[in-house]
Amino acid sequence: SVFLVMTNPYAHIIEPLDPQKPDHKFFNLKKLKDPRYDQLPFSIRVLLESAVRNCDGFLVKKEDVEKVLNWKVTQSQTVEVPFRPARVILQDFTGVPAVVDFAAMRDAVKKLQGDPERINPVCPADLVIDHSIQTTGQETMTPFACLGACSLVTIYYLFHSLRSDSLQKNQDLEFERNKERFEFLKWGSKAFQNMRIIPPGSGIVHQVNLEYLARVVFERDGYYYPDSLVGTDSHTTMIDGLGVLGWGVGGIEAEAVMLGQPISMVLPEVIGYKLQGTPDKYITSTDIVLTVTKHLRQVGVVGKFVEFFGPGVASLSIADRATIANMCPEYGATAAFFPVDHISIHYLNQTGRDTEKLNYIEKYLKAVGMFRDYSNTSEDPQFTQVVELDLSTVVPCCSGPKRPQDKVTVSEMKQDFKMCLGAKQGFKGFQVAPERHDVQVPFQFNGAEYSLSHGSVVIAAITSCTNTSNPSVMLGAGLLAQKAVKAGLSVKPYIKTSLSPGSGVVTYYLKESGVMDFLSQLGFEVVGYGCMTCIGNSGPLPEPVVQAITQGDLVAAGVLSGNRNFEGRVHPNTRANYLASPPLVIAYAIAGTVRIDFEKEPLEVFLRDIWPTRDEIQAVERQFVIPAMFKEVYEKVEKVNERWNSLEAPSDKLYTWNPNSTYIKSPPFFDGLTRELQTPNSITDAYVLLNLGDSVTTDHISPAGNIARNSPAARYLTSRGLTAREFNSYGSRRGNDAVMARGTFANIRLFNKFINKQAPTTIYLPTGETMDVFDAAEKYQQAGHPLLILAGKEYGSGSSRDWAAKGPFLLGIKAVLAESYERIHRSNLVGMGIIPLEYLPGDSAESLGLSGRERYTVIIPPQITPRMTVDIKVHA
Repeated sequence: SVFLVMTNPYAHIIEPLDPQKPDHKFFNLKKLKDPRYDQLPFSIRVLLESAVRNCDGFLVKKEDVEKVLNWKVTQSQTVEVPFRPARVILQDFTGVPAVVDFAAMRDAVKKLQGDPERINPVCPADLVIDHSIQTTGQETMTPFACLGACSLVTIYYLFHSLRSDSLQKNQDLEFERNKERFEFLKWGSKAFQNMRIIPPGSGIVHQVNLEYLARVVFERDGYYYPDSLVGTDSHTTMIDGLGVLGWGVGGIEAEAVMLGQPISMVLPEVIGYKLQGTPDKYITSTDIVLTVTKHLRQVGVVGKFVEFFGPGVASLSIADRATIANMCPEYGATAAFFPVDHISIHYLNQTGRDTEKLNYIEKYLKAVGMFRDYSNTSEDPQFTQVVELDLSTVVPCCSGPKRPQDKVTVSEMKQDFKMCLGAKQGFKGFQVAPERHDVQVPFQFNGAEYSLSHGSVVIAAITSCTNTSNPSVMLGAGLLAQKAVKAGLSVKPYIKTSLSPGSGVVTYYLKESGVMDFLSQLGFEVVGYGCMTCIGNSGPLPEPVVQAITQGDLVAAGVLSGNRNFEGRVHPNTRANYLASPPLVIAYAIAGTVRIDFEKEPLEVFLRDIWPTRDEIQAVERQFVIPAMFKEVYEKVEKVNERWNSLEAPSDKLYTWNPNSTYIKSPPFFDGLTRELQTPNSITDAYVLLNLGDSVTTDHISPAGNIARNSPAARYLTSRGLTAREFNSYGSRRGNDAVMARGTFANIRLFNKFINKQAPTTIYLPTGETMDVFDAAEKYQQAGHPLLILAGKEYGSGSSRDWAAKGPFLLGIKAVLAESYERIHRSNLVGMGIIPLEYLPGDSAESLGLSGRERYTVIIPPQITPRMTVDIKVHA
C-alpha cells in the first residue's frame, strides 16, 4: 500500500478522516474539484473511488479514472474500465470448486518449478457454508438436516420439545455426507491467506453478509474506502440494499479477483428507478419486488446498473430494499443499488454493529459525497434513463409457473393457472388436453384417503435469501399462522412444508414473539439455515404423492418464497412453481391448491379476515427485533459449531489428493499448462452436440439438485461402490470433475430440438443414435470431433454457476452460437476458453435455416478482440 501511494497520481487528495487520528486516511474525491463528480450516480462514485485509490499506472491507469469521471459521455461508448472490489464472498457449492482450483494451481506452479505459495488470495474472501442442506423426513419433519445447525445459540428455543434421538441420527447422517467436503474447506482456510470460513448452520450467505459481514465502509492498511464485493452467487446483489455495491460473478472471475486481478467491466448505463408513494397496508415486500421485476424486465436493464431514488425509498426498510436488490438477476441488471442513508445507519445499529464504526461510516460517506437524503431532490444525480413506480399501486402477487418475471396477481391466479394448463408447451403453458383438466387421482397417506389434481400444492416452502432475511414478511407469516390456527385451519399432512430461515436471528425473533409454535402447528418447522428448496434441495416427496402425480401425469405445484422457479429446479415432480411471499406460502399450503380465488373462496374463513396489516407486523418487529439478538448470534458464529471445530484438516500447503474420493478430485484444467501463452486455433468441422431454444438456464446446463438414478453420474458413482442414497446432490459434488462432467446437460427438463422433447439426451449425429448427452460427447471426443452448441436468446441465464462452463469444456465443446447471453455465463465461457459466438443482429438458427445437423468451421484469427466479427463455414 505504501508503494501504491508513492506512485499514485492522486496521492495529493489523501487526508485524515479525523485530525485526531492522522494514521486513518482516505482519498477525498471532493478534492478533485471536478463538477462532474456531483452529477455521477452514487453507484458510479464507488467505481470512481476504486479507480482513484488503485491507480498504479499498470492495472489501473489515469485514463481509466478519466473514463469513469466522464461517465455521462463514456457510458454510451462501450468503454471498459478496471474495478477492484474490496472483498469476495463465496458459498460452499461454488467455494469448494474455487478452493479445488487453487489447490490444483499450486500443483501446476510447482510442476513449472515455481513457488506454489504464490498462489494465494490477496483480496479478502469470506466463504459461508450454506448450500449443503436438504429437507428430509416428511413424516416426522425432523429439523436440521444440516451439519452443526443445532449448535447455534438459539438451540434452546428450537428443540425444547423435539426428540433428541431422531435429531441426533439426522445430524450424524448429514455430518457423514458432507464431512469430506468440510474437511477440505477447513484445509483451505489454513493453507490460504485472507480466506475466512463461516461454518455450516450460520445461515444463508446473503443474509449473513447483510447482518454480519458487510462493513459498508472498509478500513484496511490505514485507509477508509467504500465496501464493495463480487460473489460467486448471482444474488450477491442483495447487499446493494444496504448501500454496498456488489454483484455476482462466475467462480473463475472470482478466483482472479482473489488473486489480485481487477475486473474488466464495460462502464454501465445507470437506470434511475424513482419510487413514490407508500404501499397499501396489506402489501408485502415480496409483492413489491415481483412488481419491480416484471417492470424492469419490460424496460430492459440487462448489463446495466439500477439505482433507486425518490421519496418512496424512505418508506422502505433495509430488509425491504435488500429484498428488491436480491432479485436483481431476475430482472437482468448487474446491480440494484440503494445509496446509504440514515435508515442504513439505523439498520447497522439494529444489527449490533459497533457504535464507533457507525460514526466513521457516516462521517466518511458524507465527506466523499456518498451519503444520501432521499427527500432532497438536489442530491439526485444524472441517470441514463429514469423510470418510476408508485408504491401505492402495488397489489398482492406471485410469479410463475416457470419464470420469476411472469407476475400473476393473486386475484387472477386461479384463472391464470387454468389458462396455462391448456396453453401450448412453453413458459406459460403445459399443453394438457381439455378433457384432462379436472382429473382427480386418489391416494392413501398415513392411513387416510386424499386426492390430487392439477394445481395441487405438494411443496410449500418458506425459504431463500430473498425473503427469510426480512423480519416483516417472516413475522407476517407467523402472525398469519397464529390467526389461521386459532380459526381452526390446518395443512394437509402430505404437503411438504418447511421453514429454512436465513440466520439464527430469525428463529430467535419468531420464538420470542410467540408465533413459532403456530408455524410449527401448520407444519412449518425449522429444517435448517441455508439455501434449500429454492436451489433444488427440497428432498424427496412421499412415495404415494409421487405415484399419484405420475399416474395422473399431473401438473403439481410448489409454492415457495424464493427467487428462482425454472423448470426442473425446485423438484422434478412439481412442474408448476410459484414465487410468493412467506404469508402467501402459508395461505396456499392451507388451501392445498393454486386453483383458488381467495377473494371469492374462503378457507372456512376469508383470507382477508386473518391477513396481518403492515402496522401489526411493524409493531411486533419494533418490540422483538433488537440488537441484542444479532450480537448474541454473531459473536459466536465462527466458533460455536462444535462439529466444525472437531474436524481435522492437514496443515500442508499442497493438498494431498485422495484417489478414492468421489467428492474432491484434482481437476484436469491445468494439465499441460505452459509458461507461454498458446495461439488460439480455428474450430474445424465441429458437430452440434445440442440444438437448444431460448432461456436455457445454468440449471439446464449444470443442475445442482438430486442425481437421478439412471444418469451417467449415477452410473459412475455406482461403479465407485456408492449406493443411491449416498449419491447426494450435484451441488455437493462440484469438487469432482468426473461427476460434474457427467452431470452436464443432465436436467430432465432440457428441451433439445434434435429429439423434440424434454430429456437429458441427444442424437449422436454420425450414427443417428439417441443417448445421454455425456455418452454422446464422449463418443465425439474419442473420434476427435470438436463440438458446438446452438442456442437462442438468454443462453446461460439464472445462477452464476461456473460448472455450466467447466462442464461443457470437459465435454469437448469449443464454442456456443446463440442469439444472446447472460452476462456472468458469457464471462465463464470465456474463462474456460469456450468462444461465446453471437449471431449478427436479426439472425438466428431459424432465419439462417440451420438444423444443427451440419458441420461447422469457425475461423479464429491469431489476435482475438471482444465483439469482433468472425466467419463460420457450414457444410453437410
